[in-house]
Amino acid sequence: MSIGNSPEDDRPLIGRVLQQARIAAGLTVEEISTSTRVRIPIVHAIEEDDFSRCGGDVYARGHIRMLARAVHIDPEPLVAQYDAEHGGRPAPTSAAPLFEAERIRSDPRRPNWTAAMVAAIVAVVGFVGFTFLRSGDDAPTTTQVAEGPKANTQSPEPKPTKPADPKPDPTDGAIAAAPRDKVTVKLSANDGKSWISAKDHNGRQLFDGLLLQGQSKTFQDQERIDLVLGDAGAIELFVNGKKVEDTFQPGQVERLSYTKGDPSVG
Repeated sequence: MSIGNSPEDDRPLIGRVLQQARIAAGLTVEEISTSTRVRIPIVHAIEEDDFSRCGGDVYARGHIRMLARAVHIDPEPLVAQYDAEHGGRPAPTSAAPLFEAERIRSDPRRPNWTAAMVAAIVAVVGFVGFTFLRSGDDAPTTTQVAEGPKANTQSPEPKPTKPADPKPDPTDGAIAAAPRDKVTVKLSANDGKSWISAKDHNGRQLFDGLLLQGQSKTFQDQERIDLVLGDAGAIELFVNGKKVEDTFQPGQVERLSYTKGDPSVG
């Protein structure tokens, strides 16, 4: 009886199977890497049956499955062969021992800081509440009002009224406001409306139109103002800040000229 290799030893290498299937499918390593997202160096290593670059058995099985599906062969026989050649799949671990190991057990030798903090907080709260209740019992029941100066109930003596200052004469104010280096003429239609015309010393028209009742116009020039009043009786006239006291009749047409200084009728 001769001793020979077992049938399992005659199986082709996993990497050789994947390489031959890729070549038969007409695919390059770059195309396989693109479709499976397995890096090119790892594809080359697997085809050489080197699984050390996969990062562990779990990743190696995953790479074998992706490469096998990419070249259209069944991955399960290759995964089973990998398990047989690399010690098989690890036995599943029962969840109960793991949970039992992770369970936190209290150590009687270490102080329970949580219970100590809770007790301290309860003691502080109780002391504050007791102090507050005691201060409330000791407080006086009557409310004292701070004394201050008593209000004066007598009516204040009336202050002597200061005599009003005499109102300035509007003519005086107008005189003070009028510039001395110019001729200033102000027309006010107090008693009706009137057509008026005003020109400067060069004959330039300053105004030509109707002055309605209640309206006023003021004209200035360096040398002379020439006026034409269509209804002089309706117009109140100030020249260089001084009221002109001429008596004009209603409907009376007047042609007037004024220069700097005291007004005079032209």
